[in-house]
Amino acid sequence: MSHSSHPPPRFRELSHDECAALLRRQHVGRLAYALHDRVWIEPIHYTYDDGWLVGRTSAGSKLATLAHNPWVALETDEIRDTFDWESVVVRGTFYRLKPHGNTVDRASYARALPLLRAIVPESLGPDDPVAFRDVLFHIHVDEMTGRAAAPPNAETDGEPASG
Repeated sequence: MSHSSHPPPRFRELSHDECAALLRRQHVGRLAYALHDRVWIEPIHYTYDDGWLVGRTSAGSKLATLAHNPWVALETDEIRDTFDWESVVVRGTFYRLKPHGNTVDRASYARALPLLRAIVPESLGPDDPVAFRDVLFHIHVDEMTGRAAAPPNAETDGEPASG
């Protein structure tokens, strides 16, 4: 086994503020949920708003599953190179938003729609590019963690790679 004389990349934990900033910069993530002892992962677009992820999906088995088992995880990344990236994982509870219903339901839906229109202006309008995704949801961020890698020559507070 040969050992390289090159210094190792550096890894570190992201702070809460760094995690939130990455969630605000990105709008595509991978949503994970469990169904029948299997984990499903689907790409979604989302926006981050003060402790909540807001997104949209289409009707189907995923919504039926999440109605009974609402715990999900979402991961998003910024990848610049093999050892130059940031990644955030959010764990939380999935809530379907309804345009009708009680005052809280209507208010949550009314808050979510403009947030989604900030990333896809045509959302739920006549020119919606994904009109079949007509179910709005939000995910309460119960836990948020992040990691970053930096090349060995980058300025960082991280730790060297460990085996």
